Amino acid sequence: MKIDHSGFLKGVHFIPSPNVDERPPEMPIRLLVIHSISLPPQQFGGDGVIQFFTNRLDPAVDPYYTVIKDLRVSAHFLIRRDGETIQFASCNLRAWHAGQSEWNGRIRCNDFAIGVELEGSDYVAFEDAQYDTLAELTQAIREIYPIQEIVGHADIASGRKTDPGPFFDWARYRGAVE
Repeated sequence: MKIDHSGFLKGVHFIPSPNVDERPPEMPIRLLVIHSISLPPQQFGGDGVIQFFTNRLDPAVDPYYTVIKDLRVSAHFLIRRDGETIQFASCNLRAWHAGQSEWNGRIRCNDFAIGVELEGSDYVAFEDAQYDTLAELTQAIREIYPIQEIVGHADIASGRKTDPGPFFDWARYRGAVE
């Protein structure tokens, strides 16, 4: 895997999200945030996440969609259960994945973070293919950006978020990237 200087990962499907904007000037990317998501909740493989990140969620499909239909969120990448990677925003842009967040005393983590969503939940283990792809993607990101720390969404939005959840194997992941 390789990310070019415009912030795009070569060879993956790009679906542009409107939920991005410019990062603040002179704001180096220092943080990689790992998330998990499934839409509808606990269901994998459909287009719910893509529709959510592109503001095309149909509330008639699932009752939960009526709760989140007006949210405007995105991430830079989504890694599906089979390891397929979809990109929604250039890494050089600010994706809206962290929300209210804080890391090492700095607020608004979206300003200086790249967000990677894993298709998953707090109730099921992640797939081998996801760990393999995430490790490769992490290396590609580190080749271009001065990442200082890798954290879960729960680490920067304590009390508000739980992802990537208790089934994410941090030791396995860190062993693959360090």
